[in-house]
Amino acid sequence: MLGSFGATELIIILVIVMVLFGAKRLPELAKGLGQGITEFKKASNKDSGDEKQESSRANTSKDA
Repeated sequence: MLGSFGATELIIILVIVMVLFGAKRLPELAKGLGQGITEFKKASNKDSGDEKQESSRANTSKDA
């Protein structure tokens, strides 16, 4: 199946990534990926908070 990876496939992918990028660059790549995920989560939480504020403002204006 397309979405199920076994241990063998993951090991092969890891080896290919190590060959392409080298062992010294892997921590840098992982750090950058982690920072990107953190920024994405912050932005998506901010967006959902903005939507909640807009909906509460719309409800308040309807009541007035």
